[in-house]
Amino acid sequence: MPKKILKRLMPDPTKIKEHKHLRYLGSSLHDANLWHLNRKSASGAMAVGLFFAWMPVPMQMLLAAFCAIYCRVNLPLSVILVWISNPITMPPMFYGAYLLGARILGVETQKFEFEISVQWLVNSISTIGPVFIFGCLVCGVASSIVGYLGIRLFWRWSVLSQWRASRARHHKK
Repeated sequence: MPKKILKRLMPDPTKIKEHKHLRYLGSSLHDANLWHLNRKSASGAMAVGLFFAWMPVPMQMLLAAFCAIYCRVNLPLSVILVWISNPITMPPMFYGAYLLGARILGVETQKFEFEISVQWLVNSISTIGPVFIFGCLVCGVASSIVGYLGIRLFWRWSVLSQWRASRARHHKK
């Protein structure tokens, strides 16, 4: 069941391999593990995608793609999962990461008001930055572990359920 759902959501590997902006990756995109959907590739992709969703860096999708290629897990799923952090979800996610980082490190939270300016960014990196980055790393690692184990357990449960249903049908005959 999870494989059928995920397969419907995945883009066509041939189109991605032939994309003009991805040609520089060469034959690394032809690794079958990047496109197969099985328990290992899906759970690994979940871990990669969720980890990079928490990273407050530009080009999260590109980093997730490189990590998926290196780890030989499902590439499209890794990249799609990064979009859990999007312009709507980022503010609460990142504020929560900052609060978590401050709590774990035992640092008092600082009041701040967001501004779109280079000066604000430079000041924030030295004041709230380390606590925020630490919180993002904790959330990224925790999410990737929970996602990895969750997919593996769900996949196993789904296969066992299908097996039991098939076995029950055969016993009725």
